[in-house]
Amino acid sequence: MAETSTLPTGFGELEVLAVGMVLLVEALSGLSLNSLTIFSFCKTPELRTPCHLLVLSLALADSGISLNALVAATSSLLRVSHRRWPYGSDGCQVHGFQGFVTALASICGSAAIAWGRYHHYCTRSQLAWNSAISLVLFVWLSSTFWAALPLLGWGHYDYEPLGTCCTLDYSKGDRNFTSFLFTMSFFNFAMPLFITITSYRLMEQKLGKSGHLQVNTTLPARTLLLGWGPYAILYLYAVIADVTSISPKLQMVPALIAKMVPTINAINYALGNEMVCRGIWQCLSPQKSEKDRAK
Repeated sequence: MAETSTLPTGFGELEVLAVGMVLLVEALSGLSLNSLTIFSFCKTPELRTPCHLLVLSLALADSGISLNALVAATSSLLRVSHRRWPYGSDGCQVHGFQGFVTALASICGSAAIAWGRYHHYCTRSQLAWNSAISLVLFVWLSSTFWAALPLLGWGHYDYEPLGTCCTLDYSKGDRNFTSFLFTMSFFNFAMPLFITITSYRLMEQKLGKSGHLQVNTTLPARTLLLGWGPYAILYLYAVIADVTSISPKLQMVPALIAKMVPTINAINYALGNEMVCRGIWQCLSPQKSEKDRAK
């Protein structure tokens, strides 16, 4: 489908170009903001704490999503002139695997941060390094495990309708896809969402009235629901009905929404954190920060 010499069904040249430009903006926005977070963590000693390690892990995952979007944007723009996916079937598998790993790591990483914040604010004790490292390792190893299963035959990666990015093949809706979807969704979407909502609700109950709660308790859960919910709805629809009845343009909407998540996460977890913002400012203006330390 994606390697033919014609444009994908349901799309004109201007529409392919428009999708490519949207993906490019999302990719560059997510990469720039999350790169600042990573750079500030590496350059600012004050940020090298267990709780900020969880934020660093999320920034790495979101950078991976943005890189995935950058590849999709490039191939979208190339499709206008070359009329084909430029990286071959093996490239599609790699692209799907990389995107799925980082997407799962982002979802589970958000839940890990929620639990870390609950531990910090409600127990009044710093998260231990061994706990933070164990959480990060679990997030990445679990995400890699689930993303590798389609390569081994449980599930399958294939082109999305535009043919410029690859994801789980939901077009068949067969038993193989259905069993993988429900098992994966429980462990990698339902549970992280439950942990995120529960952690922030407990924080609100314990600290909300006292005014000691200094984090946004609603945006993380809303980001998970609004950012990844459209994909979940599309996949569930593919289980119970013929997904080809949905227009190709509408099928591309979940991918475009999901690739905005890295930018939203960076604003919420990094730019919304005073210490991280201070670290970013120190990295961007090192001479001023040296003068401030001298004073």
